This record gives sequence, C-alpha cells and structure tokens, in this order.
Amino acid sequence: MPFFRAHLLIAMDSQSILMGAQTVKLALQRRIAEQGLEAEVKVVDTGNLGLTDKGVTLVVYPEGVFYVNVTPKTAERIVDEHLLKGRVVTDLVYRDKVPAAVVSLWRRKATERVVLKNCGVINPDSIEEYIAQDGYEALGRVLAEMTPGEVVAIVKESGLRGRGGAGFATGLKWGFTLPIQEEEKYIVCNADEGEPGTFKDRLILEGDPHRIIEGMAIAAYAIGARKGYIYIRGEYVLSIQRLEQALAQARSMGFLGMDTFNSGFDFDIEIRPGAGSYVCGEETALIESIEGHRGYPRFRPPFPGVAGLWGKPTVVNNVETLANIAPIILNGAAWFKSLGNERCSGTKVYTMLGHINNAGLIEVPMGITLREVIEDYGGGMRGGGNFKWAQTGGTAGGCVSAELLDCPMDYDSMSSAGTSLGSGALLIMDDTTCVIDMVKSFMRFFEHESCGQCTPCREGTHRLVQIIAEIACGKGGEKAINLLDHTAKVMAETSLCALGQSPTVSIGTSIRFFRDEYLAHAVEGKCPTGVCRMEDRK
Repeated sequence: MPFFRAHLLIAMDSQSILMGAQTVKLALQRRIAEQGLEAEVKVVDTGNLGLTDKGVTLVVYPEGVFYVNVTPKTAERIVDEHLLKGRVVTDLVYRDKVPAAVVSLWRRKATERVVLKNCGVINPDSIEEYIAQDGYEALGRVLAEMTPGEVVAIVKESGLRGRGGAGFATGLKWGFTLPIQEEEKYIVCNADEGEPGTFKDRLILEGDPHRIIEGMAIAAYAIGARKGYIYIRGEYVLSIQRLEQALAQARSMGFLGMDTFNSGFDFDIEIRPGAGSYVCGEETALIESIEGHRGYPRFRPPFPGVAGLWGKPTVVNNVETLANIAPIILNGAAWFKSLGNERCSGTKVYTMLGHINNAGLIEVPMGITLREVIEDYGGGMRGGGNFKWAQTGGTAGGCVSAELLDCPMDYDSMSSAGTSLGSGALLIMDDTTCVIDMVKSFMRFFEHESCGQCTPCREGTHRLVQIIAEIACGKGGEKAINLLDHTAKVMAETSLCALGQSPTVSIGTSIRFFRDEYLAHAVEGKCPTGVCRMEDRK
C-alpha cells in the first residue's frame, strides 16, 4: 500500500456537489499530476465537514488546515503553495474567533462526536475505512457474546431517547417488541426527514452509511427481526446511492445476509424511497407507505411495536438514533450517560440556520444552552445583529425569545419551558425579522402538507392560515389572536397525528413570548419591523 505524505479530504455531500465540489476535485487532481505529486498526495471524498454556507470545503492533513470557498482556480493555488512549497494559503483558510460546527476536527473534543465521529473523516464509499474506525465490531460482539435481552438492557441503561423528535426511550421501545412471539418482525429506519430546516439525517447517511446499517443489524438482533427497511426521501439521491453501495459491501463481507458472523443470525435490509410526503415522517403513515398504500396515519393502539408492517411487530427508529447504537455497545451505557446531563444522555446533532455567522451541522452534549450554540458554534449573530428569537425543532417546534437562551437543551427541560427540542433544526433570527410573518409561513406549510384524513387537521390548518393572514395585515384585534391560539389547541387535542398537533407549539410559544408584536399587528395595525404590508387594513 502506498504511503502518502498528505491527504486532502474534500466534502462531497449533495450540497457541496451542487456548489462545484466535483469540479474542484478534478482541478486538484489535475494540478497534483502536473506538479508530479501523485505518489505523495491523495485526494479523498468524505462527508460534510460541518459548514453549509462556505462553498466547497476541504481539509489538508496531517496539518489539519481547513479551506473554505474553494474554486477550481484557488484549488490550484492550494496545490502550488501548500502541497508543493509548504506555505498555507492564508486567505482561503477558515478563520473565526471560535471553532465552528464540526469543521475543526483537530480542535474539538473527541467525546463530543459520537454520531458524527466518522463524518468528514472517512471515505463513505469505503467499507475498509469504516472497519478501520471499529466498524462492525459492535455487531460482532453482540452476536458472539450477548443475548437479545442483554442488548435491550444496555440500550435501556444508556438512557438513549429517540432523536427523531418525540424523544421516546429507545430501549423501552425495543423492550415492547422483544418478548412478542412472532415468526416475522421488522426494523425500519426512518430517513424521511421532511421537517423544514432539518438535514442532519441526510448528512449522516452521506457521510457514514455503514453506521446506520450496523445499528439496524444490532436492533434487529435485539428484537428478533430478520428483515429491515430504510424508508428514505426520494430526493436524497446521493444518500440512496451510498446506502446501496454500503449494503452491497456489507453483504459481500458477510455483515448482512444469511448466518452473519457464523452466528446463525439472518438479516438483510431493503431501501424504500418515499415520495416526499411530510406526514410520512409519522411512523404509522410511513408503514402504510412501505406497504404500498397512501401515507395516512393509523389509529393507535395497536402500536407498531405490536402490529406494524403487514400487521407484524415493527420497531421504527430515526437515523440519528440508530447511529448511536454501535458506540453504546462498544463503550458502555455509563460512557454514553456521561456525555449528556442528568435529564438526557448522550449528544444531539443539530442543523443551524439563520442569522448566524456559521450555518451548518454540529454535534454537542445534551443539555447545552442555546446561548452556547449561537456563540460557541454559530460564531455569533451575523453582522453584529441582535438576537431576537429562535425556532427549535423545525417548523413543528417552538418560537422562543432571549428568555430561554440559557435553558438546557434537552427533551425534558425544553418541554417544561413550553417548547420542544424536536428533530434538531435550529433557526436563529435577529431583530430584522417579524415573528408573525414567519408564523404565517409555518402555517402555510402545515396547510400544504396536511394529508386531509382527519377533519380537525384538514380544516384547522386552513383556518389557521386565514387567521394569521388577517393578523399580519393589521386586522382582527385581540379577538383574532385568541382565536388563533384556541384553534391550534383544539387541533392538538383532536387531530389524529403529530402534524395536526404541531401548530399549537409554534403558535402558543410565539404568542407567549411575542404577544406585544401580535398586538401591534392586530390592534394597532403596525408591523414593528416593517416586514408586513398594512395597506389592505380597513
């Protein structure tokens, strides 16, 4: 095997490709060949490096120099100066007063990276590189040394909770299905990820697909399943391609299929692309879609753990949840619990968007505050602006003011504060934005995505759009504000699934924290930020 003195890891996720990463890679390889450095320098594709608003990004090792906004032209400079002469191209280096997102791998604490440990470090197309990072060791240990009950017990003890938004205890969910005596059981990975502003699952799949496969195999052994499905958004083309390749590699090495690790355990996985319905992120609607039916949520009980896919016991776990399984097996429950706080174990992956200096992907311990995220990872407010509000958990999450900047970000603390952690999307906004205008956008999304199966959601989302639009143009008075809140609460109590129950979170929190802004619109006919148009007010 050749020895290279330098490696260039270039982010080759779907967004980076759209920004020209493949063209930059070709320019790098061409210039390396022209300079006669082919035997010394290797260019490697990897997952997202953490920042999503800094163009094409790459890291040069062993120095660990992080370059941003790289173009084919500047790529040639990196080769000529850095790789040939040893001079760092300083004007292309990422510079910030704090280490942002996960870009500075050489500066962040290794204990903070559990789910994203391999993302931006290994080539996601190489099973050998995954194995070199202890890949499939956890699966081998489980099959050789542990009973299914012991696997469920360690996941329970770890305190891992579902990372898709609901925060239900993973080990408890598995424990419901394990004792059921059925010949057929299923494990399903929910990679639908329809929440606006959320793209963490996509970047995990693009950067480390084998981690999900291993997590699913361990989960299948724990509950007694022999078949798994990855339900993934059809738009996630690169994720699907990398998953298909990873599955083929895992089968060729005996990590999937018949008699895995010569243990007598049979398990395989099939990919099922979805058609982009937001409601199919709800596990029973997802199951209906896999079965070939329209993605309508089911009445519960029975719950999927008892009667799910084709009426058989089925466990549905989110991508990020499954990515935590192998590390828990390898390092133990106590290790995982040490990473979070007393309320919630482990780490959480967030996507940061909005008026911050560094938009992107981060993984931080459970219990970190929103203030720490903004200042220590987001690099502060863009342009020196003033923080006004944040939406936590995507469109289905809450709209919080500076009052909650120091509230621990874990499921229980956020719930106690009247909001939610949700799927991990963080939208950070400054004082140039209008809360009412944003809530209007959220309600239009819910109206568009309602499947229409139940009346409260079908009619309620439409009514919410009408009421918030009336408030936005300076009409309705305080009565309209109260009606908006009341309608959302009625929907939460009567809707069949989480889509119809979600608007009350964003509406309730926005009214709670920004009632003065609602009153300015509905009563005074003024938009404090000047965003909303009031000329139609009568």
